[in-house]
Amino acid sequence: MQLRYSFRLYPSAGQRAALARAFGCARVVFNDALRVREEARAAGLGFVTSAELSKNLTALKKTPERAWLGEVSAVILQQSLRDLDTAYRNFFDGLKGKRPRTGAPRFKSKRASRQSIRFTANAAWRITPGKKLRLPKIGDVPVRWSRTLPSTPSTVTVVKDAAGRYFASFVIETDASQVLPETTPEIGIDLGLGHFAVLSDCRKVDSPRFLRRAEKRLKKAQQELSRKEKGSSNRGKARLKVARAHARVTDARREFHHQLSTRLIRENQAIAVEDLAVKGLARTRLAKSVHDAGWSAFVSMLEYKAARYGRTFVKIGRFEPTSQVCSHCGVKDGPKPLNVRMWTCGACGAVLDRDINAAVNVAKAAGLAASACGAQVRRASVPAQRSETGTHQEQPTASSRWEQIGIPGL
Repeated sequence: MQLRYSFRLYPSAGQRAALARAFGCARVVFNDALRVREEARAAGLGFVTSAELSKNLTALKKTPERAWLGEVSAVILQQSLRDLDTAYRNFFDGLKGKRPRTGAPRFKSKRASRQSIRFTANAAWRITPGKKLRLPKIGDVPVRWSRTLPSTPSTVTVVKDAAGRYFASFVIETDASQVLPETTPEIGIDLGLGHFAVLSDCRKVDSPRFLRRAEKRLKKAQQELSRKEKGSSNRGKARLKVARAHARVTDARREFHHQLSTRLIRENQAIAVEDLAVKGLARTRLAKSVHDAGWSAFVSMLEYKAARYGRTFVKIGRFEPTSQVCSHCGVKDGPKPLNVRMWTCGACGAVLDRDINAAVNVAKAAGLAASACGAQVRRASVPAQRSETGTHQEQPTASSRWEQIGIPGL
């Protein structure tokens, strides 16, 4: 399988200028190629191939208007054409139903929040003995290596995010050498907003609500940005401040997802989750909380980590009535509003926690072993028999006591 490793870069002022030049050249090549194809389509001509676009690029570099394209590595310009081909391929595959539908390729803007360039092995980039990243026509860029690469990568992508940070992204081919020893527990997970995750073994993971906790700081930064004059340098500084505040929230959420998913994968042999309709929930009044939770990113982490470490990952259908079925007796009790967190099964009388009951049903729907804890919290009160009711039980008389021991009553 392929894994992506990202490391923070700290380029100097001159290297930042060279990277900005490379980002701009890659963007111009992408937009020029897209314009050629769109003009050919409007004129009723055939689809312009990648080979023709590459020839056009070589010719453009010899013209006075595009001579500055020769100031950057030719590899990143060719990779920009490959990115355009990938965008068209994804668009056509979406129309054919081979993948989720995406929009047609669009022109890139120099004000985009994310910019990137890619170097392949042909660019002769490498990691120096001093642990710096040597990029052609850019120089040796310092890298903060937070971990060791498992193998030698063939390509590196340099990314600049909205907060002005630079990253080196490597795609590594890995094998199954990371398989963990087999273990016994199998769990189902019910994702929610009150608790981020409720496990079928009765454990509940609180929702950190990173965005909600940072709202006051984000609001203040956004207000300062709105007061700055458009086009001024102070507005650019304020925009970076807002972007960095959002980046801190994003990084904290990603770190939480990684820690929780790694712990669950290490502790359990099989994990089951429900396929949530996140896009639909994001159009409701709960949209901010749904985006703050980041369920899709968390489930994706569970999926690829399960494949990497030899665990079983199961995703059940979103239409399974996990909140309507009693996990104790299996009787469907019907839908319930969200404010009902505890409910009593009308068939067996078990008082159930809504979230734990759903997590157990997720595990059962995936074919996993049900937790010993189950979803049952306590038994409902059983009515006393008529003979046992009353404040005082009837006391036996003296004659009845004599008859019990064999002496006839008087």
